[in-house]
Amino acid sequence: MKTRNGYKTYPITVAQSFHLYYMEFCPKKEVLNIGTSLTIEYELDIDELRRAIYKAYERCEAMRVRFAFDKKENRWYQYVTDKEEREIEYVDFSGKTMEEAQEIMTAWTSVPFERQDSPMNRVVIIKTPDGNQGLYLLGDHMLLDAQSLICFLRDVIELYCNAKFEDVPYPADMRSYIEQLQKDLAYEAGSRAQERDREYFYRQIEESEPIFNGIDGPRALMEARKKNPKARAAHSSTGKVESALDIFHLEEEPTQRLMRFCEENHISLQCLLIMGIRTYLQKMNGNDDVSINVAYARRATLLEKKSGGTRIHSFPFRTIISEEKTFMEGILEIRDKQNETFRHTNFNPVEYFAHRSKVYALEPGAVYEPMALTYQPLTLREKGLTKLGDIRYKTKWYPNGATTQAMYLTVMHRSDDNGLDFNFEHQVAAITREKLEYFYYYICKIMFKGTERPNLKIGEIIKLI
Repeated sequence: MKTRNGYKTYPITVAQSFHLYYMEFCPKKEVLNIGTSLTIEYELDIDELRRAIYKAYERCEAMRVRFAFDKKENRWYQYVTDKEEREIEYVDFSGKTMEEAQEIMTAWTSVPFERQDSPMNRVVIIKTPDGNQGLYLLGDHMLLDAQSLICFLRDVIELYCNAKFEDVPYPADMRSYIEQLQKDLAYEAGSRAQERDREYFYRQIEESEPIFNGIDGPRALMEARKKNPKARAAHSSTGKVESALDIFHLEEEPTQRLMRFCEENHISLQCLLIMGIRTYLQKMNGNDDVSINVAYARRATLLEKKSGGTRIHSFPFRTIISEEKTFMEGILEIRDKQNETFRHTNFNPVEYFAHRSKVYALEPGAVYEPMALTYQPLTLREKGLTKLGDIRYKTKWYPNGATTQAMYLTVMHRSDDNGLDFNFEHQVAAITREKLEYFYYYICKIMFKGTERPNLKIGEIIKLI
C-alpha cells in the first residue's frame, strides 16, 4: 500500500506494533484507550478554546493520523490527513454530581476506536459540576502516550492564552511526526545501530536466567515449581483482563524531600523508584536478583519530544544487589545501568521477549517480572497554565477497564501541588487494593529511610522497616 485516500502511507513502527500485538489477544479492545481531563477554575471563552483546539490539530501531525489495513499484505499502514474538521463537542455536567460526571467520562474511555480510516482521538470541551471548564481527551495508545498527550494539551493551553492575553507569546512550533517516523523506520530496516542494540540485549539475556519475585512473596514461583522444581519464571497475570485503577497520593512536602535527594546526588527519580521497588521485592522474596519491567519514553531530542505519537518501549530491568551494599551504592548501580540501557532502547521489545523465551524455553505467559513501572516527569505546571497566574486547575485520568498485565504503576506529578500520584492499574483478579496499599506503604518507607540515611546497608533498611 503506497497511498490511501490520496495520502502517502507508511508502515507502523515497533512501538505501535507492540500495542497492536497485545490488543489482538485481549477480548476488550478498549485496552489501548487513554482518557484524561484537564479543567481550570476559570470562565473560559468556549469559542476561542475551540479555535485553539483546531489550531493544535493543525500544528500536530500525529493527532491527524489514520490507520489502514492491507488485506493482501496482511499488515497495517498509517497516513496523515491534511486537517481535522470534526465537530468538537461541548458537554455541560452542571446539575450532576462529580461522581456522575466521572462515571460518564469513564464510560467514554471504555469505548474502543474504529481502527480503519478513522480518527484515533476525541476531544470534548467540558464544564464540570464544580464550575471548572476545560477538556476531556481520549486517545489510542498506538498514537498517544503520556508525554505526547501532555504536549498536545499544553499546546492548546498556550494557543488559547496567546489569543486571550497580551503578554503571552505564541508557542513554538510542534515538530513533524512523519520526519520522526521515517527515522524510526530507517532504524528498524536493519541499521548498524539496531545491530549494536541487538548484540547488547542478546548478551544480557544469555548471561544467566533471572528469577521471579512476587509482590506478595514467592507464592507464584512455588506454584510453578510444583510442575518444574527448577523453575525460575512464574505467572503473575491472569486470563481475566478486567482492571481497576487505584491511586495513592504522596503529599508535596515529602515529594520535595525525595526530589531534593535526587538533585543533590545527580540521579533521576525513576532510579529512586526502582530502588524502592526492588528493595521491597528483595525483602518479600529473599532474593538479591530482582527484575521489573521499566518503560522508556525515548524522547531525548527536540524532534522526539515535540512530534507526538507513541514512543514507549518497555524492557526488563534486572539488578543483582547484595544486602551488604549501602542504599547509596545500590542506587548508583541502578543509575549507571539505566544510563547504559537508555542508549539501546530503540530496540524491538517483542524481539527481546521472544529471544528470551527461546533461550530459557519459557511456557506461554511465564515471566520474571511481576510488574511494570513508568515515571512521567513532564507536567503542565511548567508552562501554559502558569500564564494564568494562581488559577487552580485539575487533571484526572480515567481507567479503560482492561489490562493484560498483572500490575502497571505510573508515577506522575500532580497538577495542583506537584506532589506524586502513584497510579496502579491492575487486574482485579490478580492483585487486590489491600496488597497495593501494603506495597505502596513499604516502597515509600524504603525510599524515605534510604534517602535520610543513604549509607545504611540495604539489609539494615529491610530490618528497620
